[in-house]
Amino acid sequence: MLVIPSIDIMNGEVVRLLRGDLKQVKSYAHLGDPITIARRWESEGAKLIHVVDLDAALGLGENINVIGAIARSIRTPIQVGGGIRSIERAHQLINAGVTRIVLGSLAFRSVESLRVLLEEFSDERIIVALDHLDGVVMIDGWRKSANITLREATQFFKSLGVRYFLVTSIQRDGMMVGPDVENLSKIVDLGVNVIASGGIRSLNDIFTLRDLGVYGVIIGRALYEGSFTLKEALNIAEERK
Repeated sequence: MLVIPSIDIMNGEVVRLLRGDLKQVKSYAHLGDPITIARRWESEGAKLIHVVDLDAALGLGENINVIGAIARSIRTPIQVGGGIRSIERAHQLINAGVTRIVLGSLAFRSVESLRVLLEEFSDERIIVALDHLDGVVMIDGWRKSANITLREATQFFKSLGVRYFLVTSIQRDGMMVGPDVENLSKIVDLGVNVIASGGIRSLNDIFTLRDLGVYGVIIGRALYEGSFTLKEALNIAEERK
């Protein structure tokens, strides 16, 4: 299982939002700028880094220059999500050196755009984000229901050729209350690569997700607040059951 540290960027700084709430922003600028932090995660053994452009996701601007600088500054692959609402934006990010792009609302609103990107960049470079509330997928920055369950959405996008899914429990995001094992359990049997996100608080959560059979886990706040180290998490993730 991959352990994937997250770098959420707003106004050029690394931050965390609690459940995506702009009123609950915590800055980690004291730990360094996004490039410094990316280099730290690389030096500690990360095989993949997750970058979120919060400004783009929330329609407040974008951080593509910072993202490009991160990609140029490290050898570790990065996957990027947040505000990828057009094929042109996807091209910009891939051209900036991003290895994988995470599509949310675009995948739901334009299946044709998803097909084009899968054909152009291959199924290795496209991730579909399934952000959910109690197993029901939400889009538009978590503000609108897609009226489809997590399992139904996974089956549908798998039928189109998608192999990677980023599954975020909105209620648990940034809250450090443990992963949503109940809903993750509903899709791990579908033969796709599930990346779990939201709620990670302890090394025991890493054990739990590894044994559940997910492909990867994204960790943000727990790493930034020192609940455990990236190295400790990697050691558990790479152990055999």
